[in-house]
Amino acid sequence: MAAGLFAPAEHLPATGPIIDPFGRTISYLRVSVTDRCDFRCTYCMAENMTFLPKQDLLTLEELDRLCAAFVARGVRRLRLTGGEPLVRKNIMNLVRSLSRHLDSGALDELTLTTNGSQLARYAKELAECGVRRINVSLDTLDPEKFRAITRWGDLAKVMAGIDAALDAGIAVKLNAVALKGQNEDELVPMLRFAHGRGMDLTLIETMPMGETGEDRTDRYLPLSTVRARLEREFTLTDLAYRTGGPARYVRVGETGGRLGFITPLTHNFCESCNRVRLTCTGTLYLCLGQNDAADLRDVLRAPGSDAATLSAAIDAAVALKPKGHDFVIGRGASKPKIARHMNVTGG
Repeated sequence: MAAGLFAPAEHLPATGPIIDPFGRTISYLRVSVTDRCDFRCTYCMAENMTFLPKQDLLTLEELDRLCAAFVARGVRRLRLTGGEPLVRKNIMNLVRSLSRHLDSGALDELTLTTNGSQLARYAKELAECGVRRINVSLDTLDPEKFRAITRWGDLAKVMAGIDAALDAGIAVKLNAVALKGQNEDELVPMLRFAHGRGMDLTLIETMPMGETGEDRTDRYLPLSTVRARLEREFTLTDLAYRTGGPARYVRVGETGGRLGFITPLTHNFCESCNRVRLTCTGTLYLCLGQNDAADLRDVLRAPGSDAATLSAAIDAAVALKPKGHDFVIGRGASKPKIARHMNVTGG
């Protein structure tokens, strides 16, 4: 791992843990380093997206400084997301710099969520920076279906990326959005594929965020239904295992592997929420499924801004964190409650 490569945002004074209005300790920060992506997944964004002007994005140095401020306040897990995080220019400079918090013991985990398209290029370097596990979004094992879902994606490149990550010693967890009429017949083969390679699999309900050009009601598949179907073929035993995220896990008796369920619609995960989300423009979203947010970019760039200023701004922002989301999907919901696309918030 490398020492910090960026300007001196170190030695921030800790003033205790970050506590939200409902007594939940914030120990997990997700950082969207870019809104850009080399895929156009049908449930995530429209095919013809308008992305943010590059001048609106925080610099890598600014992202580093904000992450350091959260780590100083007790954040123990840091996940880089996007868009696709590995398409951000010079992203490995940020990863290398953030790895200093692993070296110091201030951070338990530095990880990322990726579509896998760039993993073959970066897997070895990620491992050298202390990244021990990653999430790869993969909704199908069928090349033609993969192209249809991602619009632009190449399954062979993703598979090569997964191989590279495993070869580098990085644990891989596959994330699959369950899509009615599209991949529901593949969930059993995907489970066998993941567990056969020593990977966990997490299934996710589609979330009503942003206009994508499709009616998500047509694709919405409750995971309660999926679990009932899986239990016809597998023995599923609930586990207390947690990774810091919203998934609830089971052990699959026949494969020995873990299977996760993320169920924002059929069973929300808000009561134990320990995370906030920082966008590439410096907006801090307090909930994936609400619009409560605070602008940290202006604070960061204000003349005389220092560690104490940032710390106070973080407290003021987290005071806005709601008790939970209220995602709704159905024929009566003509538009998504949350207008922003998933690539803006970072999942």
